[in-house]
Amino acid sequence: MKKQTLIITVLLVCSNLLFAQKAPYNVVMDMTSDDTITQKMGLRWISEIVDNNPDAKVEMVFYGKGLGMITQGKSIVADGVKKYAENKNVSLKVCAIAMKNNNVDKSQLIAGVQTVPDGIYEVISKQHDGWGYIKVSH
Repeated sequence: MKKQTLIITVLLVCSNLLFAQKAPYNVVMDMTSDDTITQKMGLRWISEIVDNNPDAKVEMVFYGKGLGMITQGKSIVADGVKKYAENKNVSLKVCAIAMKNNNVDKSQLIAGVQTVPDGIYEVISKQHDGWGYIKVSH
């Protein structure tokens, strides 16, 4: 009887492993750089993630010196920002504190960029919810 119970237990554990779900692909990135190479790299990373994993959710949070990337008339990657702002699985969010510190008004943001009260807290909250974290830098 013990042998049968052990075999059944092993089979149940193994069957659970076979049907285990893959972890969701959710990643939050922070962009704090005014370096154009870093900004282009951040968009490339978003592209690589969503092109290879259609169900992935990506959020990029802007604060510090990263605001130029999402500000009209300053961004050298404005077309890419617009493109990914329209993707339902991509969120581009800018810190309201950083906007105030850099005298950037909501009307200056590229269409589709959203604001959050505190960019650092946004990153921490996503991590708390199980999202992976990537610092965009080179």
